[in-house]
Amino acid sequence: MMDRRRFVKVGAAAGAGLALAVSFQGCADEAAPAAPEDSFAPDAWIRIDPDGTVTVMVDRSEMGQGVSTALPMLVAEELDADWSKVRYQFAGANEAYYNPVMRVQATGGSTAVRAAWEPLRRAGATARAMLVAAAARGWGVPAAECETEPGVVVHRPSNRRAGYGSLVSAAREEPVPEAVALKAPENFRLIGTSPERLDLREKVTGRARFGADAGPPNSLVALVARCPVPGGRMVGFRPERALGVAGVRRVVPIETGVAVVADGFWAAKLGRDALEVDWDEGERAALDDAAVAGTLEALTAPGAGRLAKAVGDVAAAVAARTVEAVYQVPFLAHATMEPMNCTAQVAGGQVTVWVPTQFQAAPSFMAGGGTRGVAASVAGVPADRVTVHTTHLGGGFGRRSELDFVKEAVAVAKVVGEPVRLMWTREDDLRHDVYRPAARHVMAAALAPDGAPVSWIHRTASQSIFVKFLPGFVPGWAARIAGPLKGGIDASAVEGAIDHPYEVPNFEMRYGMAPAALPVGYWRSVAHTHTAFAVESFVDELAHAAQADPVAYRLRLLANAPRHRAVLELAATQAGWGSPPPSGRFRGVAVHESFGSFVAQVAEVEVDGTSIRVRRVVCAVDCGMVVHPDTVRAQMESGIVYGLSAALHGRITVAGGRVQQSNFHDYPVLRMAEMPVVETHIVPSGFEPGGVGEPATPPIAPAVANAVFSATGRRLRTLPLAL
Repeated sequence: MMDRRRFVKVGAAAGAGLALAVSFQGCADEAAPAAPEDSFAPDAWIRIDPDGTVTVMVDRSEMGQGVSTALPMLVAEELDADWSKVRYQFAGANEAYYNPVMRVQATGGSTAVRAAWEPLRRAGATARAMLVAAAARGWGVPAAECETEPGVVVHRPSNRRAGYGSLVSAAREEPVPEAVALKAPENFRLIGTSPERLDLREKVTGRARFGADAGPPNSLVALVARCPVPGGRMVGFRPERALGVAGVRRVVPIETGVAVVADGFWAAKLGRDALEVDWDEGERAALDDAAVAGTLEALTAPGAGRLAKAVGDVAAAVAARTVEAVYQVPFLAHATMEPMNCTAQVAGGQVTVWVPTQFQAAPSFMAGGGTRGVAASVAGVPADRVTVHTTHLGGGFGRRSELDFVKEAVAVAKVVGEPVRLMWTREDDLRHDVYRPAARHVMAAALAPDGAPVSWIHRTASQSIFVKFLPGFVPGWAARIAGPLKGGIDASAVEGAIDHPYEVPNFEMRYGMAPAALPVGYWRSVAHTHTAFAVESFVDELAHAAQADPVAYRLRLLANAPRHRAVLELAATQAGWGSPPPSGRFRGVAVHESFGSFVAQVAEVEVDGTSIRVRRVVCAVDCGMVVHPDTVRAQMESGIVYGLSAALHGRITVAGGRVQQSNFHDYPVLRMAEMPVVETHIVPSGFEPGGVGEPATPPIAPAVANAVFSATGRRLRTLPLAL
C-alpha cells in the first residue's frame, strides 16, 4: 500500500486531470526488485529511484505485441527520460488501471497504445514538471528558466545540472501541477524511433517469466478431466485408479469436471488418463457440422434475421447485371503456443494468482469482474483480498481474456489448501476452446452500366460473442438497449461489413443471431476476420463483372475514403501492380480498416494442382502516429502469419458434439517453409495512433483468394481455401 503523498492517480480518461489519495492492492510485479524507500512515485505509472532508474507500470498484458516497450516510451518521451535507465513492471489488478476505451482492465481490441496515448504521456509530463520544480526550488531560480535533457534537469544560465535520481526526495514535496503541456509531435525524441525492446533480452536469455514459470516453486500440478461435449456435466467418477498413480495426491471434483492433483505434470497426466468419469453429455451431444451449417443457412434466407442497417431502397435499385455470392467460414481455435494455465494459492482469507491473463479486473457485473473478481467469487473472499500477478503471455489472441482456467485453478487450490498450478495440454486447448464463430455471408449487388454498384445486400449469421458477457440482455432486452447489442445486433458480429467504405447508394444488411453451438469468444480481429473476407472477395467479383482492374475499381468506389485509398495505392505501387508478376505467380489485393488502422495487402501466389503457395505479401499500413516502427512491422508480419494459418489450414469441425481436432497434426498452423516474404510499408500519418495487433489479419485471406482467382479463374468462397 502506498501512502497519500506517494501515489497520485492521473485521470484515466484523456484530459480528466489529477486526483490524490489512490491506494492499491497487489500493484507490484512479484519478480521485480523492491522499490527503495526514498523513491519518487508521482502517479500510478511511474517510479523514479535515487539511482535514476525509471520504472513504468505496464497495465496491459505483454503477449509479444510490444506493450512493455511502447507504453514506457510514451512516459519516457514526456518525462524526457534516459532510455537506458527505463524499466517496466507489470501492474496489479486495480480500477486505476481500467482501460479507458474498454472500461475494464484488459488487453484487447488493439487498444493498448490508443488508450494510453494521452494519459501516459500526461503522467510523464507531470513527473517531469515536478522534477523541474524541485530543481528550480533547490537552485533558487524560476522553473521557467530550467529545461531537461534525457534524465537531467538543466539550468543553462548558471550551467547547473541535476540528474533525476538526485531530485527524487525534493520532488516528493512538490505540489502536483493541475495542468501540463504535452510535446508537439515535431519535438518527439523517442516516439517514432525503434529503441531495443525492454523485454527482448529477458526473452532471449530465458529470464522472462511465463505462466508455467510463476508462483511458488513447490506448487502442486493439476489437470482437469472435462466433458468431451461442451456444456456437459460430470455425474459420477471413480478415483481409485488415478489415486494409484505414483505422485497423485488428490482427485477433486469441480464445476467443469474432475481435477487430478499431483506432485508434477506427468503424474497428473497419467492420473487423469486413469480416472474413470461418467458424463451427462447434454443437448449438444448430437451437434455436428451439418446442423451448424443448416442453422446459418436458415438465418441468411431472404427476410431472415434482424435489419442491421438500411440506406436508400435496395428493392427499387434494379440493374441489368447482378452479382450474387455466398461466403462461409468455420469455427477457429486460438491455438496459442502456450496452453492455458494458472497458479493459485488460497490461504488465510487471501487469494494470490499467477496467470498469463488478458483480463485482470472489471466491474462485478461484467464477466464476473475479470480475473480478480472471479477468483474472489470462487474463493469466497472480497475482491480486495485477491492479488493478481500477470506474467508474460505465450500468445493471447483473445483467448486469455476468458476466465475458465482461472476459475478452475482457484477452485482446486481452495480445496487442496496448497499452491496449485493448473495446466492444460494442447489437446485440452483445442477441444475446450472458446472458438471464433462459424459464419455465413450472402451477398448480392446490382451493377449500373458503368459497373458501379447501385445496390448492395448483405445477410450474415453467426453466434454472438457479446451475449455471454450480459446474458440477461438477450433476447429480452437486446432490442431496447444501446451499445454492443443495440437493436439485437451484436456489433462484434457485423463490424467491417456494416461500415464498409465503398460508396453504394442503396445498402441493406441483416444479421441472424445463431443459437449456441460451440462456446465462442473473441479471436484476433473478431468479426473482421470473416467480414473482410466476404466484403473484399465480393468487391473483387464486382470488379471482374465490371471488367475493371481490381485496384482501379476499388479506388473508384473509395473516392471519399482517403486513408483507404492511400494504403491501397501504396501497396499496389510497391507490389508492382500493373506490371507482370514473376512467371507462375498471380496477384490479389484487399484493403480493410479495423481498430482504427487501415491496411492494404497484395498477395502473390503460385498454384500447382491443388497446392496454393503464398510467395510474397506487400503490406501498407496507416496506423496513425507510430510509437515504435519495428513493432508495427513485426505486428503486420504476425497478423499475416495468423491470417494465413486460418486462410490455408484453419478449421474446427464437430461430430457427436465433440471437437474433432486435437493437436497441430490435424489443426495445422503456418510452418516456416510456407512463410512468404512480407514487405511492410508504413504511411506517414498525423492521426492519433490506431491499433497494430489485429488489423493485418483480416485482409490476407481475401487477398490470397483473389490471387487464386487470377491464377485459376475459380472463386474460392469458403475458408480454408481449397482447390
